[in-house]
Order: sequence, then C-alpha cells, then structure tokens
Amino acid sequence: MMSATQPALFWSFLRIGLLGFGGGPAMIPLIRAEVVTRHGWVDDEEFADILAIGNTLPGPIATKIPGYIGYRVGGITGCANAVLAIILPMILAMILLLGLLDHYRDVDWIHGMGQGVIPVVMIMMAQLAWDFWHKSRLSLGAMTTMVMMIVSGSFIYWLGIHPGLVVGALLAAALLRPTASGKGVS
Repeated sequence: MMSATQPALFWSFLRIGLLGFGGGPAMIPLIRAEVVTRHGWVDDEEFADILAIGNTLPGPIATKIPGYIGYRVGGITGCANAVLAIILPMILAMILLLGLLDHYRDVDWIHGMGQGVIPVVMIMMAQLAWDFWHKSRLSLGAMTTMVMMIVSGSFIYWLGIHPGLVVGALLAAALLRPTASGKGVS
C-alpha cells in the first residue's frame, strides 16, 4: 500500500484507543466503523472473518484485529503502526493513573475505590463465563460442555496442571477428532 495510508492507519486506531472504553470487546464496533464504514479497508464479511479468527487466538482482541488489519493495509509497518496507535493511549493512561494511585494510595477514598472495583470485576467475569457457557452449549451441546468443564476444572484445580496445557490438549483433540467424512483434519 502507499505510504499515505500509514497516517490514516495511525489516526484511525489512535482514535479507537482514545475512545474505546471498556476494553477490547467494546472497541470492536469502533474498529468496524473505522475499517469497514469509514475507510473501506475490508468489507463486512471479511471483518466478521477477522473477528472470528481473532477470538480464537490467545491474547487481547484489541491488538490482534488492528495488527491484522494494519498488516493487510500497510504491511509490517502498517501492523506496527496500528498496534502502537491503539495501545499508546492505554499505556499513557496506565502510567498516569498508576502514578496517581501510588501517590495517593493512603487516602481513604482512593483505597475504597480500589475495593469497590472488585465486585464490578467479579460481575464482569461472571458475565464472560456465562457468555462462554452459552456459546459452548450452542455449538457442543450442554452435556459435552458440562463434561469438558468438569474434566478441565479437575485437571486445573485438583491436579494442578497449568491451564495452557489443558487448552493445548483440547485444541490437539479437536484437530485430531474425526470429521463427518471419517478423516481427521489434515
């Protein structure tokens, strides 16, 4: 792509990084508005595919989608440009807020704010778990989902196996699983 695209990539993803409160999932509609509606770098179908692949890969969605779109639009430079633009506001905000928190950590109301965030995060995690349950139940069925939850939980919590190994084993099992034609994925 032309080098003129690099500033557009940077400013588009910087704008998303500045306005995308609520983390990666909250940024997805903003990313779509920029890359599909405003610039036409991808169409809706391609964006849906990018989102699906991004959700299956480990790591934050807020950097995977910009990284891929940046690469697609502007090559390796575009990838670095888009990722830097989307994380720059987060990095600066974290430095500023952690500096303020460190300076005022002994103030009672600051301490109370920290304690007040815990129940909110707990509810957000519960919502995420519910969403995963719902998606898994729809694609695998309730019984298979329940068995996988119990077996995975047993390996992780009772046997002390690292969650990454459990996820890796499940991915390997899915790849080796016979398909309808009787052959595994090749």
